[in-house]
Amino acid sequence: MKKLLVILEKEFRQVFRNPAILRMVLIMPVIQLLVFPFAANYEVKNVLLSVVDHDHSSYSQKFINKISGSGYFKLTDLSPSYKQAMVSIESGNADLIIEIPSGFERELVKENKSNMLIAVNAVNGVKANLGGAYAANIIKDFNSDIRVEWIQFPKFNPQPIIEVTSSNWYNPAMNYKIFMVPAILVTLLTMIGSLMAALNIVHEKEVGTIEQINVSPITKVQFILGKLIPFWIMGLVTLTLGLIVSWLFYNIIPVGSIALIYLFGMVFLFTLLGIGLLVSTFSETQTQATFVSFFVMMLFMLLGGLYTPIESMPEWAKWITKINPVAYFIETIRMIVLKGSGFADIRTDLFSVLGLGIFFNTWAVINYRKRS
Repeated sequence: MKKLLVILEKEFRQVFRNPAILRMVLIMPVIQLLVFPFAANYEVKNVLLSVVDHDHSSYSQKFINKISGSGYFKLTDLSPSYKQAMVSIESGNADLIIEIPSGFERELVKENKSNMLIAVNAVNGVKANLGGAYAANIIKDFNSDIRVEWIQFPKFNPQPIIEVTSSNWYNPAMNYKIFMVPAILVTLLTMIGSLMAALNIVHEKEVGTIEQINVSPITKVQFILGKLIPFWIMGLVTLTLGLIVSWLFYNIIPVGSIALIYLFGMVFLFTLLGIGLLVSTFSETQTQATFVSFFVMMLFMLLGGLYTPIESMPEWAKWITKINPVAYFIETIRMIVLKGSGFADIRTDLFSVLGLGIFFNTWAVINYRKRS
């Protein structure tokens, strides 16, 4: 125990002597948590719209006003022809074209139907899908308004109508920040924990102090624990700062137990730091450790469910998420923060991450070889 305390004292002295580490732990997560939620935005607004109006009627003008005033579209071009509107698409001045045919109003009045063309720039698939869906819904609403305007009771028998009422559970206002901020906090812990742990033992190798440690009576387990515990504590400090920022700037207060978030966070950091230390035992230089840890970190984050739902991934990717601690923590923190889930709900994920942590830390201890 005394030898472990000596190592811990040495590690904490190194941390407080290095202002770069303190900035990574205290300042960088706060800045990133203030910036990332506005950049990682699932909402698509200000879709650039080009309208080709061949009808120039009161109905076509009503529709243009309705779609441009929806808040989702920005009318940037009124082209006389579809060919000229395509020039706007190709030059990047428009994302979507709506072509209103001539006789649009006349066909609605006489034939009770009319056609309309929507052409979407699909280079950005997400923006194209959402922009096209928004436009289709606005056309549907406009169509309903026209039908209500032209139905005259009691000339026509009223038709039965199903009225749909919806409610948004756990996120009533559909605020994407409530959904994204907890997951972004997990990715920040991943970036800090994995990188700093990966560089730790390699730094000892480069400065030559590893030789002094190797000839000391310190065991491998004590050495790995001495490297793990300081960054484990700093990771919990980062988690605390993230929860405070989420509360002060985004008004996100966990519905569930904060203690449960810390419990899972402790196990998560134990696992993540074990992976970083394992990378460090295999690496000979800090450059090598940085590249390997960056590869692992990106793999974990991209397959963690932050940007793409795990259910939408191919089967091979779903199997990778089974050994991805980031995927478990993102799902768990969202469950606790939004739904108020208890220990029974996250128990399986917690023990899965704990098992991964024991595996990777044991591997790191076995792989570290003391040489006298």
